[in-house]
Amino acid sequence: MNYSAPLWLPNGHFQTIYPAKCIPKPAVAFRRERWPTPDGDFIDVDFIDGTPGAPFVVLFHGLEGSSDSHYCRALGAELVARGWSGAIPHFRGCSGEPNLAPRFYHSGDAQEADWILRRLHPRATGKFYACGVSLGGNVLLRWLGEWQHAAEFVDAAVAVSAPLDLARGGEALGRGFNKVYQRMFLQTLKPKCAAKHQQFPGLFDVDAMRAAPDLYTFDNIVTAPLHGYRNVEDYWDRASAKHVLEDITVPTLVLNARNDPFLPGQYLPTKASSHVVLDYPAEGGHVGFATGRLPGSLAWLPRRMIHFLEGGRSIGAPQTATLCDA
Repeated sequence: MNYSAPLWLPNGHFQTIYPAKCIPKPAVAFRRERWPTPDGDFIDVDFIDGTPGAPFVVLFHGLEGSSDSHYCRALGAELVARGWSGAIPHFRGCSGEPNLAPRFYHSGDAQEADWILRRLHPRATGKFYACGVSLGGNVLLRWLGEWQHAAEFVDAAVAVSAPLDLARGGEALGRGFNKVYQRMFLQTLKPKCAAKHQQFPGLFDVDAMRAAPDLYTFDNIVTAPLHGYRNVEDYWDRASAKHVLEDITVPTLVLNARNDPFLPGQYLPTKASSHVVLDYPAEGGHVGFATGRLPGSLAWLPRRMIHFLEGGRSIGAPQTATLCDA
């Protein structure tokens, strides 16, 4: 399934922003469960209850995303149409209510993903698939590469627009128009952190956090030390999924557009295990991949994901060209 951007979406920025902000999201009726975590916190998980015996798809959302994100709603609508079941676990603090523990979530949170997937797996009465988008895609890939038991119960996986090299992605977001995306993330991250500091005074330097001009500084003040990393360089290096692509034993699609402003094509890894398909189309933006005439459609991406999960893939040498197996 090759992707070609419509003529009315001429570059990576349009292909990123328009699908997220302008294309109507399909309506999906989720059922929410709240789970207590082993450390006294909680997460909220939104479910789609499909036909017994049908596949079950878990989707990890991106930075400051939720089940209301355009890609979650688009995939959810596809699952409903097919009678499949699904679950969208919210990273801590992303479900509309502050979490209780000092920690938040981060790009290398493979241990949290393991706990979530272990709890969800018994719900599946058919095939069990795992997907992740943006930050959630990086988290999923880290889990697939780090936890060797992954192949025992995940039948296939898909990561979309994952920041495979966090340092290079961070550099890209600090340049030119890309600073718009940084400001967007910081507008929601900073109030959450200010509220967290009220819960736990002294957890970090709140004045420095409020003054952070970019994600590099923010991650150095908050994300890295809060989650056991020495500093932002240590976090961005150790949490990057590029290090584990050759260790993955589950059939996995890594889908990244080369014009993604969050991780430009020259930084995309070219080596992976024989179980991984690296699909790097020239266009698509960051979690965009809109198609059709105005106002456009979000359907291509979830259909591409499901096509791979159902077996529409080529497993052999790692692939760096766009897959043509539609």
